[in-house]
Amino acid sequence: MVAGWFAGDEDDFRLLGTSCSACASVFFPREDARCRNPGCSGGHLVEVPLSRRGRVWSYTDSRYRPPSPYVTNPELPWEPYALIAVELEPERMVVLGQAAPGLTVADLAVGMEVEVVPGVLHEDEETTWTTWNWRPTGVRT
Repeated sequence: MVAGWFAGDEDDFRLLGTSCSACASVFFPREDARCRNPGCSGGHLVEVPLSRRGRVWSYTDSRYRPPSPYVTNPELPWEPYALIAVELEPERMVVLGQAAPGLTVADLAVGMEVEVVPGVLHEDEETTWTTWNWRPTGVRT
């Protein structure tokens, strides 16, 4: 888990970004040092929860094992997964993430409403690395 990138549980899971008090630009991943908007003179950055729902902007398959620092178990066979680019309209941004387990590109369509849910990136005997996934609204995986 990347500290400060998300919070909550299955019922109220949220990605966390930051918003500039001067220009209202929203950033994810979060920005804690300065406003990244080149047209802004700078303001105070405050943590804001991002929208839980958005619309599929684009999607694709990941059919190869990504290189480090992505964590995978090389002793297990590689299983492809779907990547989704989701437009969060209120924040005027697109956020990437994996589809929830069990979803494939055949289950997705541009414009489909999806919601952010907690996911597991990797786990071993000692640690579970949490991440976020996107799934179509109304679907339980």
